[in-house]
Order: sequence, then C-alpha cells, then structure tokens
Amino acid sequence: MGLKPSVLEKFPLPDDLAEAIKDAQRFKNEAKRRQLQYIGKLMRQIEPEPIQAALDKVRNKHAQASAELHKLEALRDRLVEEGDSAIEEVLEKFPSADRQRLRQLVRQANKEKKQSKPPKAYREIFQTLKELNDDAK
Repeated sequence: MGLKPSVLEKFPLPDDLAEAIKDAQRFKNEAKRRQLQYIGKLMRQIEPEPIQAALDKVRNKHAQASAELHKLEALRDRLVEEGDSAIEEVLEKFPSADRQRLRQLVRQANKEKKQSKPPKAYREIFQTLKELNDDAK
C-alpha cells in the first residue's frame, strides 16, 4: 500500500488488483478499510509467490544500497584516521582512483577537523568513494 505507483507497476499483478490497490491509496478511513477487504478477496484468487518475490526484491534493494553506503562511510572514516594504508586499500578496490587527490582530501579533512571547520573535505571524500563505487558497478 505504501509503495510508489512506479514501483507498483513492476509487480506481476492482475489488472483488477492493480486498479484496486491504486484506488485504496486514494481512499480514506472507512472506504479504505472496505477497499482493503476487496483487495484481500482478489488476493485469495491468485498465487501470492510472484508478488511476494517482487516485494522482497524491492525491500532487499533498499537494504543493500543502505549497507553499501555504510561500508563507504566506514572506509571514509578509515581514510581520515589511517591515511596512506587505507588509501592503498582504496586503490586496490578501485584501481581508477586518483591517489594524489585522495591524499589531498585526507590531509584537508584532518586540517578541517583540527581547526573545527565544517567537514567539507570529509563529505567530498565520501562523494568520491561513492562515484568510484558506482563506476565499478
């Protein structure tokens, strides 16, 4: 019910069920309750496995993307803390990475941290890692 229409269109739903779900998203209170009962009736007439598989795929996609971003954040933190040893790891993982630019950003991030300035370079390191990760895919 809480899915966007663009995501919902990708689900293997019969036309009448898809239309009923779209209607339910517009309805309020009692009308929504009745529409949900109608959707339940329609769902009992079809096989739920393909729909469940599509829903699991959507949920896992978000979880994977979130986990990937957390890994990149941890790598950024290691870059700032450890310096050259972490840069070597980044270069192994992403051969297209610019060593000189990474070192410059790490030095700048440490300098900003010492001077209590806004973490501009810290954010830029993350954006660089994110771009490298996207290019690697």
